[in-house]
Amino acid sequence: MAKLAKKRQTSKGLRFEVVNPNSAGIDVSPKEFQVCVPADRDGDCNRTFGVYTEDLHLISEWLKACRIDTVSMESTGVYWLPIFRILKEDGFDVILVNASDVKNYSGKKTDASDAEWFMLLHSYGLLKPCFQPENIARTLRNLVRHRDTLIRSASREVLHLQKAMEQMNLKLDNVFSDILGKSGQSIIKAILSGEHDPKILAAMADPRCKKSVEEIEKSLQATWDEEHLFEMSQSDALYQTYQRLIAECDTKISEIANKYSAIVDVPKAELLRSEKQNAKKNSIGFDIEKVAFDLWAVNVIRIPGMSRSSLLRLVGELGCNFMEKFQDVKHFLSWTNLVPNNKISGGALLSSKVPKKKNPVGIVFRQCASSLKAAKNPLGDYFRHMRAKGGYLQAMIATGKKLATIFFIMVSRKVEYNEMVYTNHRKAELQNKMEYLKRRVERMKIEIDNCG
Repeated sequence: MAKLAKKRQTSKGLRFEVVNPNSAGIDVSPKEFQVCVPADRDGDCNRTFGVYTEDLHLISEWLKACRIDTVSMESTGVYWLPIFRILKEDGFDVILVNASDVKNYSGKKTDASDAEWFMLLHSYGLLKPCFQPENIARTLRNLVRHRDTLIRSASREVLHLQKAMEQMNLKLDNVFSDILGKSGQSIIKAILSGEHDPKILAAMADPRCKKSVEEIEKSLQATWDEEHLFEMSQSDALYQTYQRLIAECDTKISEIANKYSAIVDVPKAELLRSEKQNAKKNSIGFDIEKVAFDLWAVNVIRIPGMSRSSLLRLVGELGCNFMEKFQDVKHFLSWTNLVPNNKISGGALLSSKVPKKKNPVGIVFRQCASSLKAAKNPLGDYFRHMRAKGGYLQAMIATGKKLATIFFIMVSRKVEYNEMVYTNHRKAELQNKMEYLKRRVERMKIEIDNCG
């Protein structure tokens, strides 16, 4: 693993030490790779390579010939991924760096100077690596992100379906809370099959529907325009296609997850199942609770606010051994973008805002926190307390930070969620508040007596 920066005292003051002498830097672009190694390793130490697969293997062979152990590169789009994977498979310690952390010095900017700059910074241990899971975990992450893309595409087709119905004055969404439910789907399929009689269509609604048959019948009196019916049929067909693709994606994710859990070495324990209900929409087609337990040896879905879809995204984004890549929970929280970026100058706090950047893991914890706004548990109480104190956004970030802390501690220490810890803390907090109020009442009584 690449070493971090070190300083040593010399006769001329503090100096940085070279902690990674066998380092190289790669400047990534769509059409070429610029690779720089230390000057004593090769006469031509700053070379340009192509981007084809054979060129990537040539880069790896040249780096081995130059006795390179660790490589740094900039995260430029997705162009870094092929060379990153090949170098990882060939045994190099590859450091992926955020573009904002490696801005070049002022002056003439070239690919060769950028590669040399990456190599120089990395040799002194001044680069902060991005979090990157192992290759099999990355495969799982790509599939999970692809599943989210399919779900968003399916949601767009539902909007197109609603737009076509609205243009015909077909008001299904006024009488059904979900047009994709049992009643809504039955009526839509009948409409697309050619049935346009409101009475016949209204009779297809489930008897448990809150709206009366007469009101449902009124909502089904439409103009039945030919072009809008065609749009409806196309949108419905696309929606059903996306649902089939999501199911196939779930099967593939399950296959990769089972392979992943088979090679993971975690302590075996008994799975304590959660009592949470499965989601009705976009439900996961396999036992994600068991998959996550096999990877982390704890059941994190027991955390309040954590859903199965959130759990799937965390498994895909983090992989199994993410704890090893963060020094402690504070570094994990900083990476998830759930803590403020304090800017201090002259002893004064200039700013303490949360940076405006998107971290997929941080977004998951914020969404989990948002679902606790009406929860009857200590974390729900904490959300409402923070909302009253600083507004909804602050409450979502603060509660998300608490959820991320619980998650990291559970996985790193292999302990199950225990709500009594927070219940006892809340009890002690209320008792302290009561003692404070009692003392205040006593002081007010003394003040009243003095006034009399």
